[in-house]
Amino acid sequence: MHFSARTQSIFRGSLIAGAMGAIFVADTLTNYEVAAAVLYAVVVLSAERALKPRALRALGIACIGMTVLSFVLTPRGHYHTGLINMGLSAAAIAMVTWLVLRMQRARAAAQAAQARLERIARAQNLSGLTTSIAHEVNQPLAAIVTSGHAGQRWLAQDPPQIDKARQALQRMLGDAERAGSIIARVRSLTRGEPPQASRFDLNASVREIVALSQGRLEDEDIDLQLHLPADLPAAWADAVQVQQVIGNLLLNALDAMPAAREARREVHIGTAREGDALVFTIRDSGIGLAPEVQAHLFDAFWTTKPQGIGIGLSISRTIVEANGGRIWAEPGAGLGAVFRFSLPMASQEKHS
Repeated sequence: MHFSARTQSIFRGSLIAGAMGAIFVADTLTNYEVAAAVLYAVVVLSAERALKPRALRALGIACIGMTVLSFVLTPRGHYHTGLINMGLSAAAIAMVTWLVLRMQRARAAAQAAQARLERIARAQNLSGLTTSIAHEVNQPLAAIVTSGHAGQRWLAQDPPQIDKARQALQRMLGDAERAGSIIARVRSLTRGEPPQASRFDLNASVREIVALSQGRLEDEDIDLQLHLPADLPAAWADAVQVQQVIGNLLLNALDAMPAAREARREVHIGTAREGDALVFTIRDSGIGLAPEVQAHLFDAFWTTKPQGIGIGLSISRTIVEANGGRIWAEPGAGLGAVFRFSLPMASQEKHS
């Protein structure tokens, strides 16, 4: 049963008044030697959360006044003992009232400090959101620039390659839509909203991301090998967010490649089913993972890249875990590093 705030306030006031009345009667009817008035301190302490400071101070004064009045009306007992008990009871009530008021002031100060911290946290979250969006949108924006340059080259030929230029324009539109989707997903993620999970083809998502990096793979002479089984079941997650993770892991793998052209420059990407989960694996032949690096890989704002901001892997872990999976890394066999993440497999129930 739900009671209004006014009803609850009246109920609490009635309880306080009833308790004070019972203590007053007991203190008045018993001998001076019985210090029942000290129980007023319990009433003050119990009313701490129900009353504001001014009302609580008035309650303490009222309890002391009732203690004195009860002493005056008490008909029997040892007078001097009653006088001492009255003084001790009044002192106890005053002390408890003072402590409770101090407690209320301390709680108010703590709440004010917490409010300030929440405002600071919101400002930091806004900063983190800006950084996250800038990092994640960088990939489709780079693809838009690449497609734009390609379209210019096709149009500059004699005769102009209209069909090729139209294809480049379509790619630009697709990447622009993906950038908008990434912004919406990152904002939802920072607000704690659940991912928009759906049934999707993990292998197709991998191929889309790889296609965006094809130009860099060719320019830097990196051998990319895909191991994508045709019978892989569908995944159940937010496809756009998963593509963000795949793109970030591929970008990290390419950045880890040795600068020397004659060095081994390979990236292997694979997918597989393991129980009720799908596992994505990317392995590179780059600089590898030192133990001290591996311990901080997924920490926010920690990076080994000179121009890095240390947010990519942290966001990737947040995305994967929000979609019901996990992400981890390990040194490669010999050279390089291996990154893996798992996702739930789409069951028939989810599909229906």
